[in-house]
Amino acid sequence: MAKQKAEAAVRATVRGSVQGVGFRYEARRRALDLGVLGWVRNEGDGTVRVHAEGPRQALDSLLEFLHRGPSGAAVTAVEVEEVKPEGHEQFGIRGVAAGVFVVQEHAATAHHWDLRLEVGGVMRSWAVPKGPSMDPAVKRIAIEVEDHDRSHNEFEGRTDGGGVIVWDRGPYEQGGRVAWPEALERGHAVFVLHGEKLRGGFALQRTRRGEKPQWLLIKRKDEAAEPGSDVAAARPESVLSGQSLGELLGGG
Repeated sequence: MAKQKAEAAVRATVRGSVQGVGFRYEARRRALDLGVLGWVRNEGDGTVRVHAEGPRQALDSLLEFLHRGPSGAAVTAVEVEEVKPEGHEQFGIRGVAAGVFVVQEHAATAHHWDLRLEVGGVMRSWAVPKGPSMDPAVKRIAIEVEDHDRSHNEFEGRTDGGGVIVWDRGPYEQGGRVAWPEALERGHAVFVLHGEKLRGGFALQRTRRGEKPQWLLIKRKDEAAEPGSDVAAARPESVLSGQSLGELLGGG
């Protein structure tokens, strides 16, 4: 079905015996059939959480499904609140673990932040000159560089060309409709970060191929977004030592 304008959006919490019965996958199938955008995920308290946006009639149809659930589910309650559309491009399942991520701030020939995502046992890496942003309006250039080993994730200290701190780290999840690593090969990858500074949905969009492909790193519009913020400037400290890169290098 063709993508329709998001007339409205709802956030729903489904309670009962609703995990381990294929609820997320059936909700996603129904949403795609209806042309509804957003996401579904399992929560730690045993509920299923859904964000859905699209035409009102399509949302009502999806909510009807949420009240009864798939075969094997026993829904006891569905709590629904009206929210603002977030501008999603698909309906995805959140909570599919992909591995770990790390962001290392690096003083070298050119000061930058290295974003690394675990993919297939190695850390796929991008150099982000201005650092990540939690503002969806800000698009950061990210230059793809060589893969790194996971053992490098813990490195912090001086180097011949300057120094490195572990600026942020944590687990991350796959997002979008295309599985990893195929999403990266296609040039558009959606993922969810669970760091100390970076949280919520992000996207990497390739804009140029070549020896060092160029991408855009974009914060998605969601509940974790911080419009107008500059997290790289506001939170300069290492998540390991608490010191900034300037302090590591003796400059502050």
